[in-house]
Parts: sequence; C-alpha cells; structure tokens
Amino acid sequence: MNKINYQKQLDELIANDGGSGKTLLLHSCCAPCSSYVIEYLSQYFRIIVFYYNPNLYPNEEYARRSSEQKRLIGEMETKYPVTYTDEGFDSREYYSRVKGLEHEPEGGARCRECFELRLERTAKKAVELGADYFATTLTISPMKDAQLLNEIGRSLSEKYGVAWLPSDFKKKNGYKRSIELSREHDLYRQDYCGCVFSKQERERQKTEI
Repeated sequence: MNKINYQKQLDELIANDGGSGKTLLLHSCCAPCSSYVIEYLSQYFRIIVFYYNPNLYPNEEYARRSSEQKRLIGEMETKYPVTYTDEGFDSREYYSRVKGLEHEPEGGARCRECFELRLERTAKKAVELGADYFATTLTISPMKDAQLLNEIGRSLSEKYGVAWLPSDFKKKNGYKRSIELSREHDLYRQDYCGCVFSKQERERQKTEI
C-alpha cells in the first residue's frame, strides 16, 4: 500500500483555508517537538497547546516538561496567539490502557494504545472548546509512525465530528528546525520518549554503548 503524503495534504489545506486564524487544538508531547510546529502553524491558526501526557514517568518529568512547554509559548513570537491548557497529570489512565502490553517493543501495540489514548482525549477537548481542528506534534519525531498517527486522527475525527489536521511535521526539515529552536530557547530535551518502558529501554541502550 502506498504511503499517503500528509505534508502535501496539509499544504493543500492551508492553501485553501489557511491564513484565516481558525482555532487549532494542538496536542503536544513536549516543548522541543512543539517548537517548530508552533512556529509553522501559528502563521495560519490560533493555537491552543493541549498538554495531555499521562504516559510520562516519573511524576517529576511531567512537571518539568509542562513547565518548559509554557515557557516556550511565552517566549515565541507568533502571528496568531498561542495559549496553553492541560488537564493535570494522572498516570493511572495510561497504565490502565496499556495493561498486558508492558513487554511490547517500542513502536508496537503499547505505543498505539498510548497514541489513541492521547489523541482521543484531544479530539474530545477540541469539541469541548469548539476548536476547528485538532492535531498532534508527535509526527515530527523520526521515531514515530506518521501514517499510523494520521490514521488514528482521521478515525477520531469521524467519531467526534471535529476536523483532523493532517501532518508529517518532520518534512520540510521540521525535525532539524525543532533542534535549532530547542538550542535557541535552551529547552530541556529528554533522551527518552516519556513512559517508564521507553526510559528502561534507553537505559539498556546506554549500558550497551
């Protein structure tokens, strides 16, 4: 099956509907990943950054990443306003969702459940806030499956009746630009995805080097 070019879809959407300042609820996994996405999309949308990441471990990691997210928003200069919202931190939601998948490899079934959990909450929040679109910064990572994330987003769009903003933010050197912006803003840049399982995997990799 041919892969869909989601960046092309986004380009077409912006060409037809961009520049109008419609509202986008943007799920963010962390400040570094959101940096380029905010720089890029705030030219066309009023962005509400939605920080919902119950997968994070340990608890202090959530506090540190959310603090960096708010700091970045305050420092960036954007055409349209960018604001922040979250629903606090409750890791029980995550552990309940991935129960039985603890030994799955990174990028497998456990990660899919995590994506679905976070994006479904984002879709619901978008409806609650009356946002025109919802999206996620996760597609900027070379380690994340943009095809899968967009498939989940489109499915949730149909379920909840709110438009999904297609994306593959690593395109157009988006990932490279996020690294540059992270340096410019001196952002905390973690070396693991976020959950306890990815942290354990990263620790194993370090011992093998």
